[in-house]
Amino acid sequence: MRRETQHVLLVLLGGALLRIAADDTYLRYVRPSHRWLLLGAGAVIVVLAVVALLRDRAPAPDAHPHGDHGGAERHAPWLLLAPVLVIALVAPPALGADAVARAGPRNAVVQASDVFAPLPPGDPVELGVAEFVERAVWDTTGTLHGRKVVLTGFAVRRGAATELARMTIACCAADARPNRVRLVGDAGDPAPDTWLRVRGVLQEGSAGPDQVPALEVRGVEQVPAPSDPYEY
Repeated sequence: MRRETQHVLLVLLGGALLRIAADDTYLRYVRPSHRWLLLGAGAVIVVLAVVALLRDRAPAPDAHPHGDHGGAERHAPWLLLAPVLVIALVAPPALGADAVARAGPRNAVVQASDVFAPLPPGDPVELGVAEFVERAVWDTTGTLHGRKVVLTGFAVRRGAATELARMTIACCAADARPNRVRLVGDAGDPAPDTWLRVRGVLQEGSAGPDQVPALEVRGVEQVPAPSDPYEY
């Protein structure tokens, strides 16, 4: 492969990073705080590629022509085009119901504490799905007892049952883990990956380390998918 072609591929790769970091597309893959890392990496790649391209095009009396070296060394640089094509043509969506189904029947909840701060006054209180699951499973002080909550997540179907789920990530989508809440009552018949805003109350006795907590549904509305689909 000609060096000029390699430099152009690097420009395309850096441009792809800048493209997804310019809007909310990057939130499908990494945390919001990583935006500046993507912008910086994309800018550095583009600048280095352009500098190298200009340098190679400059006349050099003692320069020797660069020939193909064959085999994997000749074809490997084309692999840089793969992420560019994926971003430009496919634009993979955020992880959803399929990823939850592959993760198994349990929530990936890690016990950080058995004492949680009181919930703010007033009903209903809006919580993340992960916080609701953690409180339901581990809270020994009963902060959820009798409290009306609002949860936002996407629908997951397990037979006739409907669950509300949200993926939690530490760094990027590669380490995502699901948190799920079983909806009890009239939750309608939402299709998988439909985003819902659900009001309800924790069903007493439904939560445990090996159980998915249940929410007694008091109201459901379909909402657009948020720009940031993950929790942290």
